[in-house]
Amino acid sequence: MRPIQTRIALATGLLLGLPAADADDAAALAKELSNPVAALISVPLQSNWEQNIGPDDRGSHYTLNLQPVIPISIGEDWNLISRTILPVVDQWGIVPGADSQFGLSDTVQSLFFSPKAPTASGLIWGAGPVFLLPTATDELLGSEKWGAGPTAVGLVQKGPWTLGLLANHIWSFAGPRDRADINATFIQPFVTYTTPTAWTFTLQSESTYDWEGEQWSVPIAAQVAKLTKIGGQLVQFQGGPRYYAASTDTGPAGWALRFNVVLLFPK
Repeated sequence: MRPIQTRIALATGLLLGLPAADADDAAALAKELSNPVAALISVPLQSNWEQNIGPDDRGSHYTLNLQPVIPISIGEDWNLISRTILPVVDQWGIVPGADSQFGLSDTVQSLFFSPKAPTASGLIWGAGPVFLLPTATDELLGSEKWGAGPTAVGLVQKGPWTLGLLANHIWSFAGPRDRADINATFIQPFVTYTTPTAWTFTLQSESTYDWEGEQWSVPIAAQVAKLTKIGGQLVQFQGGPRYYAASTDTGPAGWALRFNVVLLFPK
């Protein structure tokens, strides 16, 4: 296990033994976390381990995604939801002859304009632009391309259930000509069930279609989450396996693991 993974694992182990949050408040907040455009400030720290990567399927990588979600009120009826994904990557054995790489990868920044109230039929939705920013600290960790496109999300919440779909499409529009162009569609259907004791069970796919390479990447994830309070801080822990039902020629394959620590800052 790499040093960064060891530190996260030790910190998580200490946190898990602390007291649970008040059940009623925790259950309501846990359900809000199932809504990507909820007016709730949160900072997810998402750990992913994946394997069988590269031309010879011998590579692996660990990614820590820093994913702050910040809602901004823009009047009585609308919110602007900022969702950022900044990956910190530790990978090895992926690029022949290059050993390992560690550093930042490219940032994905999404902005959703979302009504504060659901529609009459109960639909919660948001839409706006998504941007790809070439923030990688190593050319082997990023695309070196600038990209942009549309993004949207729609969901309904009935009782303990949340059912929805998030999607985006990114085209590259600038960057070195010797690097591959980006033309990719991301589709994330999800269903969650939240219990009165703030346990949340999620089944989702995070499919990406590469229009340049004409290939699918389809990881399917089953996750279990619990919301707790550590002192005065609300925290959700989530973990579970992922399985690649389809993968690109050099992408991850087989089983993978994910673990989340989400810091919440309700208003």
